[in-house]
Amino acid sequence: MKSSRSRSRSKSNRNRSNNNQGGNVVNRVFDSSGPEGKVRGTPQQIIEKYNQLARDAQLSNDRVAAENFQQHAEHYTRLLSEAQREIDARREEQERQNRERQAERDRERAERQEREASQPAEQQHNQPANTQHQDAPAPAGGDQDSNLVETPESQPKPRPKRAPRRKPKPRNEGGEGESSGGDAPEAAE
Repeated sequence: MKSSRSRSRSKSNRNRSNNNQGGNVVNRVFDSSGPEGKVRGTPQQIIEKYNQLARDAQLSNDRVAAENFQQHAEHYTRLLSEAQREIDARREEQERQNRERQAERDRERAERQEREASQPAEQQHNQPANTQHQDAPAPAGGDQDSNLVETPESQPKPRPKRAPRRKPKPRNEGGEGESSGGDAPEAAE
């Protein structure tokens, strides 16, 4: 009982996996059970083999076998043409999507270029107005348009001036020549 269940599961799995590979029919290897035994290969190879068998049957005046081989070849021809139609339809859909994406990119690029082209003109018109408000002193009496208050943090800080470097005083060794606070003025008199 268990073996029949597992067999049926594997068969359904096999059928499901074959259905998912519809686009891969062109290169897929088939085992065809024809009147002369199994024929193995891709659909194109099987078609060629059955056509060859049909020609051989016609040469031997076996019209029934020739018709049978031709029907087998026709089956794989239909299978191959259907797979090719699906591949072509997918390719056309992919190309259509690519064209749409490219058109969208082109539109976005054109819009961006238009914005960039119009942006410098807007900046030139807005620039003098902005600099007037920033550079002009605030009117006295609170007539200012904005409610902003200038704080010391918002003003640029002046750089502190550095004192020039001084040369270090030469040191006298041994204490000679050192003057005390009262000696120097006496020598000057």
